[in-house]
Amino acid sequence: MGEQETNFYEAVLIVVLLIAIIIVYFIITIIRYHRRYIKLQKERILAEITIQENERKRIATDLHDGLGPLLSSVKLNINSIEVPLESDRLIVEKAGRHIDEIIKSMRQISYNLLPNTLARKGLIEALKEFTSLLNEKNHMTIELQVLNQLQIDKEREIHIFRMIQEIIHNALKHSNANTLKIGIGQEDGFLMILVRDDGKGFDLEKAKDESKGLGLKSLESRTEILNGQLVIDSKPGQGTEHFIKIPDKTN
Repeated sequence: MGEQETNFYEAVLIVVLLIAIIIVYFIITIIRYHRRYIKLQKERILAEITIQENERKRIATDLHDGLGPLLSSVKLNINSIEVPLESDRLIVEKAGRHIDEIIKSMRQISYNLLPNTLARKGLIEALKEFTSLLNEKNHMTIELQVLNQLQIDKEREIHIFRMIQEIIHNALKHSNANTLKIGIGQEDGFLMILVRDDGKGFDLEKAKDESKGLGLKSLESRTEILNGQLVIDSKPGQGTEHFIKIPDKTN
């Protein structure tokens, strides 16, 4: 091999190496940009959810501390009214029952906005209380099964509660289901949640373009914040299944 040919091959090798270095550099740059984009997206979503939770807390506090006592006072005043006529007494009693219904509905709304049990007793007790309240007043029976002892940090509990709450509300509103079953367990550094109903099911792609899409987006956003996985399996006439897998912080 002549010197000229050797120089040619060396030049080609250098060019190939330079091209390879440039390609690697661009790949690394794209990966870094993508990771930064994902990080910024998570921060934006978390900020939006934090604002929502703070607003929910404010409204729930206003309902509990302001409107609640006011309605109770109105009921006491109505009950203290003395009416001689039977027809008037029936009207007063009916007004009292209406106020009782308003107070009950207000407490349910307040609980939906801010589940105090979550902060005091943790996720499972909050879910038990929430599902018990819903079972009292809805056609759909909700069954909660906790498979083992759970260890979840407080800042994640609110996201998990909201996700299950959203799934239940979607089922109550859209599924026409008779039964909804919730299974929660922890294994190998992951929290796993399975929610299954026997309702009419839905077309997932179509739902994303309709009002249900807002609920699905909320589930996806909270799952992303927790670095988890969300799988939804639903077909018309076959019910709906949500599977959520969330890693521990240490995992």
